[in-house]
Amino acid sequence: MASFILAVNGDRLNARLKSLGEVGALPGGGVCRLALTDEDRQGRDLVVSWMRELGLEIAIDAIGNVVATLKGEENLPAVMMGSHIDTVSTAGLFDGNLGVLAGLEVIETIIESGINPKHSISVGFFTNEEGSRFAPDMMGSGVYTGDLPLATALQTVGIDGKSVADELNRIGYSGKAPFPNISETVAAYFELHVEQGPVLDEENIEIGVVEGVQGISWHEYTFYGNSNHAGTTPMAYRNDAGLVAAKINVFANELALSIPSQLATVGALEIKPNLVNVIPAFARFTVDLRNCDEALLQSAESRLDTYITEQTERHGLTFEKRKLARFEPVPFNKHLVDGIEASAMENDLTSKRLYSGAGHDAQMFAPHCPTTMIFVPSVGGISHNIKEYTTPEQVTNGANVLLQAVLNVAKIL
Repeated sequence: MASFILAVNGDRLNARLKSLGEVGALPGGGVCRLALTDEDRQGRDLVVSWMRELGLEIAIDAIGNVVATLKGEENLPAVMMGSHIDTVSTAGLFDGNLGVLAGLEVIETIIESGINPKHSISVGFFTNEEGSRFAPDMMGSGVYTGDLPLATALQTVGIDGKSVADELNRIGYSGKAPFPNISETVAAYFELHVEQGPVLDEENIEIGVVEGVQGISWHEYTFYGNSNHAGTTPMAYRNDAGLVAAKINVFANELALSIPSQLATVGALEIKPNLVNVIPAFARFTVDLRNCDEALLQSAESRLDTYITEQTERHGLTFEKRKLARFEPVPFNKHLVDGIEASAMENDLTSKRLYSGAGHDAQMFAPHCPTTMIFVPSVGGISHNIKEYTTPEQVTNGANVLLQAVLNVAKIL
């Protein structure tokens, strides 16, 4: 059992998670709060009301990011926590929400303790992290850090034909707060998050010490062959796009198993004419490659390209390749990572170092200021699902590690 010198109120934190989960609640559990919908507005209003109750300074910028700050005793860069409260359409109660509400709980705990931080301490929630309604994901944090132009984000049209700018105005969250220079205004950024994978739960580990975010390579491939009769065309005379697609799918899996930390997924697949007795003349599919090492990721990309070229030539096909996304791995600050691990150890919590397989707002901050993340287990490894669950004790453990990390940087007077 962990024994922190200063500890959060776990009951209060878990109650807030439950209350926020009632906004946009789905039958059978879970929640749907797509970015900038009425449900998102209601969730924002609820979280902002909790921020106001604590007397925090609240800033809302032109992309709708909301940042609440407890002022420090000195004019020093802020220690910042954050995540998001928008969700996918069939979400659980923890993805994103935990990082925001745990950050709020950290600030409330510090206020109640009567201690005075030298640094200001902030908690923020960033617009459209999920990207389910508007692309790209991490939109709000991307604008906040200067990596995505505000005008581009505001002009984005969602899956329902409505723009970010119009929806921000409609729900009343188009603010006027200036965007900061992160490298000058943020001393450190911390994000507590559920793992969204099975490792911590399967290995009965209490705290995930996150070293960074995996690199991602997404490409779409289109192959052109010739349709012909399945019964009259000998195997040696076929230009079968479906066969090549299948072989590449298998190769991608074998490739991932041959490279350390490599993941590979053929996630979307279409063949035409898609008839039982016709050789496919057309195949289109996506390949998702991920690795925490850029050199290994490049090696996987190169080996896949070589294999694809070989197979198209062998089977008499032509193909087109289109890049969908490409991000290098994002390493987190070693000093902060070590501090998370030490805090878990000092408080008798088991921990494991790992990389995040999903994208997070933290990866937008990492190039601009010292950044790291803390993971807590996802029961069964389930996320983006109404069955997503992290126990109250696991939630509290993660928030306490977050509290200790913030206190270590904020330099209490």
